[in-house]
Parts: sequence; C-alpha cells; structure tokens
Amino acid sequence: MDVVDFIHETKWNDLPENVRRQARRCLLDTLAAGISGSRTRLSSIIRNFAANAFGGRGAFLWLDGREVSPPGAALANGMTIDSLDIHDGHPLTKGHAGAAIVPATLATVPFTKSVPVTGAEMLTTLIIGYEIALRAGIALHATSSEYHTSGAWNALGSAAAASRRLGLGREKTEHALGIAEYHGPRSQMMRGIDYPTMLKDGSGWGAMAGVSATYLAQESFSGAPALTVKAEAVRPYWEDLGHGWLVTGQYFKPHAVCRWAQPAIEAGLMLQQTHQLAPDNINRIEVHTFHEAVRLNKRQPQSTEEAQYSLPFPLAAALVHGQLGVSELCDEALPNPTILQISESIELIEDDQFSSRFPAQRFARVVIETKDGKRHDSGEVEARWDAVDPPSDQALTEKFRWLVREVLPADRAAKLEKSIWQCPDLPDVSYILKLIFPRPG
Repeated sequence: MDVVDFIHETKWNDLPENVRRQARRCLLDTLAAGISGSRTRLSSIIRNFAANAFGGRGAFLWLDGREVSPPGAALANGMTIDSLDIHDGHPLTKGHAGAAIVPATLATVPFTKSVPVTGAEMLTTLIIGYEIALRAGIALHATSSEYHTSGAWNALGSAAAASRRLGLGREKTEHALGIAEYHGPRSQMMRGIDYPTMLKDGSGWGAMAGVSATYLAQESFSGAPALTVKAEAVRPYWEDLGHGWLVTGQYFKPHAVCRWAQPAIEAGLMLQQTHQLAPDNINRIEVHTFHEAVRLNKRQPQSTEEAQYSLPFPLAAALVHGQLGVSELCDEALPNPTILQISESIELIEDDQFSSRFPAQRFARVVIETKDGKRHDSGEVEARWDAVDPPSDQALTEKFRWLVREVLPADRAAKLEKSIWQCPDLPDVSYILKLIFPRPG
C-alpha cells in the first residue's frame, strides 16, 4: 500500500481485531510508563526545560499542567516515558516506537471539544505511527553500518501520526517524512550503553523532530525524500504495509531496565523461586548471554540511568526486591549494601550462540552458586512478555496499576484505566487527556 495513502486513508474498521486490541494495550502500557516516569529526576529536568524553551500553546506536559507547544510536549513527555525504560519495544528495530508515537499523537490532539477526536481515530493514528516507525527502524538498521538510537527512526512514525492529525496533503506529508528523517537524532546507541546518562534512547527527540517536521511541512518547508521509505533497497520492508502488522510483534517489559538485561533477570528470579535462594546466601553468579548484554556492565551505578543500563545491578536488585520500578532504581535506592555485594559477585560471559541469535531472540543462562557450594543452573531463558508469549490484558492491567498507584489517586487511575480499554467507543478523547494533563490531586 502506498505510504501516504496508508497514513491518511486507513480507518479503524480496516484494522484487524488483534491490531485494534494491541492499540489499546500499547496505549495503556506507554501511559503507565510515562506516569510512573514522571517521578524521575530526568522527567523533572526535561519538563522544566520544555516549559522554558518550548513555550507556546496547544499541548500540555503530563501530570504537570503547564501548556507548551506540541513539539515541546512531544519532547518532554517522550523523554519522561523513556526515563523509566519499562515501555514496549520491537526486537527487529532493537528499540522502541511507542515512547515517541504516543506523545507525538497526543501532542497533536486538541484538548478542547471544539474539534473532537474520537477514540477510534486516535487509536488508528497510533497504529499508523507504529507501523511507519517500525518499518523505518528495520530499514535503517538494514542499510546503515551504525546502530542508531530509536529517535532516528521513530521520528518518521511521529511525523506520520502528526501529518494525519493535521490533515496534510500528499506532497506535504512526504516533505514531513523527509524532514523528520533528516533531523531525527541519529545518535550512537552503544555510546549510550557504554556511558549511561540521561541521553537515553533518543525517543523524546525523535517525537519532537517528527512533530516539528510536520508543522514545518504544513507551512511549505521542504524536505528531501525519506530514504528509509523511498530508497529501492528498502522496498521489501514496505511491501506488506496495510496488511502485515508489525505492531503485533511488540514485546512488553515487566522490569524498568534495558530489555537486554531482562533474560538474565528472569533466569535469576526463576532460580530464586525454585530453590528458595535467600540473597544473603548467594556466593557468586555467572551470566552467560549475548554480546550487547555483556556491555551492560555497570556494577555500582551512581544514577538511575546507570542502573537501567546495567545487567549486574538490576539482577542483584531483583533478587533482593523481587521487582524493578522507580522505587527500586531511584538514586536513593542505589547504595544498598546487599545489592552491591551481589552485583560485584556477578561474572558476565559472552555466549557466541546467544550472540548469533540476537536481535530476533535474546537469551541468557544464569548459574547461581550458594555459600555452601551448590550450583543452580537456569538453562536458556528468554525475557518474559515477547510476541510469542505476550502478557494477558489482565497482566498488563496489573502492571499499569503497579506503576501508577504512587502517582495518581485511586479513583483517577481507575477512570484512566477504564477509558483506555473503552477508548474505541469514546466520542471525544479529551476525557483521557484531562486525566493525564493536570497535576495529581
């Protein structure tokens, strides 16, 4: 299907039922990540920056209430989602679409009922953004020797969603995609892995670039053709657009750390539960995994970001806490002596077989040796909640409730949860926006 026709002509009823269901699941999960992420220091900094540098009208900072321009809201809300690293992703892009597509879409939805947007229309826009972003990401990885952050390609999905919301014609939509690709942040992912900071995965900048590109194109600013969409070499990645649905290949995260660390965390927790391993009885741990995961080698993180782009520390923290959210990864939680002792005892071992199966599959094998000399071997373990074995709607709902309960009052959280599951029937999504824009209280 032609890309521009897909962006502007796709209707809710054109989408298969499993895709429509996935739209609600992705919205629920991404908003939960953003709501919980608002507790991070990164989110506070970027929201203040957006309010000062991207002042204007038309969009709001989530759980903040300050009105800013749509590009500013896309930037701050996207980075807030990214700050917690518990949002959805796609294995073949080695990154994340929703962290940009959801904030970019909501930034271009009118807040007032003067121009109502139905829930079905908003969800359709989200699916369009996901499908464009994911294909652009796979195409970029296939044609570039560099491994770029998600912002490099989810900028195109953000531009696609915003172009639909603004009702751009064919020519201006193509310019918006071209501007978004040109200005999308082609930052080096492995640099962010080796030196974890608040730079994260570039998704907020991708959302901002995509929304900005669309407003520029609306004013007849021109952009070169988007090569990840138009080049002959990437044609195979676009041939099934409109009848093959990459969004159904999304994974979800049970823990707020890099997906590469999660197979080891699952293996460790499985061994702990099976053998009743107390943290203070652990002598040492071996983690056999793929090359990229071995690069996550921070053992004594000094910040939430270093903790999230680590493997030893979150594995140790999971064995102590049983879960990994903001409370377990905030700066105040990092100096825990038991966790740090376990973290230092972990040996990361690169496994060539596991490396050869990355990125389509991510495996780890964990061996825990207790102080009495016993060794417990997990065997091969994949991260939970991938497309082959996805979480149930109930499991995602429980994750939503866990993430938002320390931010939203219970009645407001319940209303938001219900409105997301019932979103296709909403005549006006401003109801959802009003639940996430103002401060809690």
